[in-house]
Amino acid sequence: MESDRPPLIVTAAAERWPVNGSFVISRGAKTHVDVVVCTVSDGTHQGMGEATPIYYEGETAENCITAIEAFAPAHDRFNQQILLDDMQRGAARNALDCALWDLACKQTGQPLWQQASLPEPRALTSAFTISLSDPAQMEADARAAADTHSLLKLKLSGSDDHERVAAVHRGAPEARLIVDANESWNDLDIAAEARILAQWGVELIEQPVSAGRDDLLADVDSPIPLCADESCHTSADIAALAPYYQAVNIKLDKAGGLTESIKIADAAEQAGLKIMVGCMLSTSLAIRPAFALAQRAQWVDLDGPLLLAQDRKPAMQFAGGEVMLEA
Repeated sequence: MESDRPPLIVTAAAERWPVNGSFVISRGAKTHVDVVVCTVSDGTHQGMGEATPIYYEGETAENCITAIEAFAPAHDRFNQQILLDDMQRGAARNALDCALWDLACKQTGQPLWQQASLPEPRALTSAFTISLSDPAQMEADARAAADTHSLLKLKLSGSDDHERVAAVHRGAPEARLIVDANESWNDLDIAAEARILAQWGVELIEQPVSAGRDDLLADVDSPIPLCADESCHTSADIAALAPYYQAVNIKLDKAGGLTESIKIADAAEQAGLKIMVGCMLSTSLAIRPAFALAQRAQWVDLDGPLLLAQDRKPAMQFAGGEVMLEA
């Protein structure tokens, strides 16, 4: 019986990981990332989960730890469903949820993909992010990345974007391209922007408009699929997004865990939307559950550890533009 099991022992701590150089998007530059690491123990086995606070939603490592420390004592015997029912979505819930999945793997000896009824893992092509900069720098960064990465993701700002995409294409003419507008195209003719970017082979446009203003995409005839990112948090969002987008970017931190992320994937597929699985800046501990879900995705963007000065051990393997489980 559930009540016969010992209470779960939960701890949470913040860690700071330096970025390799700086990571620049339209909202600003980051030189480090603060993550929350949660452990959940049954007294015999221990599971671990990592989450990155969503800074643009007001999350910090400190308030995530506070949320975990408030939830755990009030729910000493909890599971994924109780998390979904009783804890707000976000990075704190993601850290707990992923720790629970890891604990279940340790208890049963099963790998995560079997525990979560996901496809057996294979190596996946992952995007590599080209940070927002002037066109010349982005061209140089793309040229340097092209030797090892066949899929590049460009950060855009709503200004001089054509020049940036053209420059990246010059630097890496054989690379597949994704662009992330980071909500910066509210005042632009999005269909016209997409037609221009199509000449450089761009195959996906992430979050062209601000979250909550998705209706700006009504009747937009884009030759490139549009992908909801900041607008997509939970499975309940899919029905409202389906008229405006052709794909959704699922991030475990936004969704509040692997459990809800699987529900988003189910809802997206039922609505006829394609799936991208992305990440925040993070170590391999956070990428492992996202990688399990990414087996269902058409686009994968799990380069978070590659953007750090160093990664956690054991690390995911990144080679030849692909990401795979550690040996």
